[in-house]
Amino acid sequence: MDFDLFVIGGGSAGVRCARIAAGHGARVGVAESRFWGGTCVNIGCVPKKFLVMAAEYGANAEDARGFGWDAAPGAHDWQALIAAKDKEIGRLNGIYRRLLENAGAKIFDARARLIDAHTLDVGGARVTAEKIVIATGGHPTGLEIPGAEHAIISDDAFYLPEMPKRVAIIGSGYIAVEFAGVFAGLGAETHLIYRQPLPLRGFDIDLREGLAEALAANGVVLHPDTVPTAIAQTETGKRLSLSDTTCVEVDLVFFATGRAANTKGLGLDEAGVKLGEKGEVLVGPDFATSVPNIYALGDVTDRLNLTPVATAEGHALADTLFGNKARGVSLATVPTAVFSIPPIATVGLTEEDAARERRVRVFVTRFTPMRHQLTGRVRKTLMKLVVDEATDKVLGAHMLGEDAPEIMQGLAVAMIAGATKADFDRTIGIHPTAAEEFVTLRTQTRVAGPGIGPV
Repeated sequence: MDFDLFVIGGGSAGVRCARIAAGHGARVGVAESRFWGGTCVNIGCVPKKFLVMAAEYGANAEDARGFGWDAAPGAHDWQALIAAKDKEIGRLNGIYRRLLENAGAKIFDARARLIDAHTLDVGGARVTAEKIVIATGGHPTGLEIPGAEHAIISDDAFYLPEMPKRVAIIGSGYIAVEFAGVFAGLGAETHLIYRQPLPLRGFDIDLREGLAEALAANGVVLHPDTVPTAIAQTETGKRLSLSDTTCVEVDLVFFATGRAANTKGLGLDEAGVKLGEKGEVLVGPDFATSVPNIYALGDVTDRLNLTPVATAEGHALADTLFGNKARGVSLATVPTAVFSIPPIATVGLTEEDAARERRVRVFVTRFTPMRHQLTGRVRKTLMKLVVDEATDKVLGAHMLGEDAPEIMQGLAVAMIAGATKADFDRTIGIHPTAAEEFVTLRTQTRVAGPGIGPV
């Protein structure tokens, strides 16, 4: 064999797996046909957070007046922002390449596809490998409605030549609510169209309700229980027709309606790799596919599509195969954040999920952050703990508000260690902070459980 391990995909999962395996002494090849670092670095979480930060600066300038500063937001230069973003992404691309080169992996700037279980076509050349990893990630999908060709997807949003003045975003997941905050914060008339009663399906109900209020307070026009039916090009922009018989006139229509695994054209059928109903690669707990020597990691498996999960999976597989240290990755208590404005962060079970099989005590607090007592901005922070009534173990922690992702990272450590509500209660808070509210929650809001249900 030419390689002990060949990795298809140079994103978070693929690069980590290739780098660690090479560090263990394996002969490693890795192919990437688009850009090193994958979705997250190039057209995902990293550039998205830069855009969110840019949107927040305008509000910060307005808020400064509450503290005595003679400040006001001026005109925003979209092209300058995109240029600065592109420069930083280019730097990160170089880091990913150097990490692989320094580890001793052989880099192929080419598309790779399987010929059989041990043979690949890599940019027209044939190579063989004892073990193969599929880490090709996913791609955004749109809707099949009349005029869909007039809409963009999230990949396109990072390269818009100019900032649109009127935007319609279709969807209400991570990408939709984050870009709603970006465009509204940069001054665009922003519409959010979604078929559910509340945004962020699958998140805790209190967070969903709180986010809907926050989006509206930030000027986002919400269209719940609504789906788009057609898009038409007009002389002045786009006309988006909705299921409630109304129309929205905008400059940009943005599909944020889901993602699909990148499995087409990889030769997976020829190699015997089984796929799921949505085209995702099916894997077991050891990341193995239906072919014993072929593995899959990250978003291409469509299990829990988060960059840190993909990175952890890549590291675990490399240690297992070449580091003499077999281990997996638990997806049971994975913290996550939504960089909406304000952001959301969560770890563990929602109230609804926790209450299906047990009685739980629920603690909720809502308050105006200290900063906005002076700015006058209408913004609430929401914090919530879901606690097992029988064991006192904290099953879920949820927050909507400024600094929520930074705060939740620490709570995730406590929850993975099995912290109880009593552990939270006997922890001294840091004052004055928002975070201290998590350790001063004493008044129970409600009880939920079988026969009671979440309220």
